[in-house]
Amino acid sequence: MEIELNKSIKERIFHAVIFEVIANVIIALSLAWLMNVSILQSGSLSVISALTATAWNFVFNKLFDSLQKKHQFQRTFLVRAIHAVGFETGLIVTLIPVAMIMLDLTMTEAFFVEIGLVLFFLPYTMLFNWLYDYLRWIFVGRKRVAM
Repeated sequence: MEIELNKSIKERIFHAVIFEVIANVIIALSLAWLMNVSILQSGSLSVISALTATAWNFVFNKLFDSLQKKHQFQRTFLVRAIHAVGFETGLIVTLIPVAMIMLDLTMTEAFFVEIGLVLFFLPYTMLFNWLYDYLRWIFVGRKRVAM
């Protein structure tokens, strides 16, 4: 299986939308069941979390790039690990009050909900992208190789 790196903008948008839609459905249903809250509450939290993560990604990476320009460091494994931890920490801190308000939780409970979301996204991201690449190869890639 060969991974296509030159995907069109339309396909990249499709990939991102499908990733978020599936994640939001899984999260909404899981939170509703685990926390005994309504689908509306858990779904709203999921969508707000996704939108916040998207905005935070833009802001955080802009700041990180500025730091790299100023201090001229390389993106080594350690720097990438610090980047990932910094991103997730900022996201968790930002979303704790949102979870507290939307699900009527204590700060500790909201913290654990947010940690749970981070732990969900690690394997989900890997599995989703592997499956997407595999299905893309089945439906698109083979046809290109056969031509």
